[in-house]
Amino acid sequence: MKLILDRARGAADVLKSELAGQVLRSAGRLRLGVSGWSMLPTVWPKDTLVIERANCDEVCVGDVVLFRRGHRLVVHRVIGKAGEASNQTVLTRGDGMPHADDPVNSSDLMGRVSWILRRGRSFQPGRSLNLPERIAAALVRRSYWAGRILTELQLMREQERPLPCQN
Repeated sequence: MKLILDRARGAADVLKSELAGQVLRSAGRLRLGVSGWSMLPTVWPKDTLVIERANCDEVCVGDVVLFRRGHRLVVHRVIGKAGEASNQTVLTRGDGMPHADDPVNSSDLMGRVSWILRRGRSFQPGRSLNLPERIAAALVRRSYWAGRILTELQLMREQERPLPCQN
């Protein structure tokens, strides 16, 4: 049963990755819902990201980018770039992750997060974290439970507040 579920999940990941790539190539922009919390406190579960097509030359240190890792989609922050212009790689790490990712090849980089949509509001991700965000990220990096607690607190806070009026 587990093998069947793993294959179904793997097939879904492949389909999502291919579809996201097709949309970015044809339209240049993609909206993507978030389920993980590796980017806490910048990106929270249930946020929607607006991603614009970008290549290695167009992203800077501090940008939040979308890339493929195998057949999965990952959104992490650029912490560096390496290589020559023709063979450049991007170095990334989730704000809430203790270690950097393996380098991202230019062929796996899909785009840059231009907007974060959260509870009827939109804002651009900053290129750096402010002090409270750095503290929250440090807690999440050191403790799985800190990430879980912060996520639950955020969900509780969202349930208490009504959505803003839309005119």
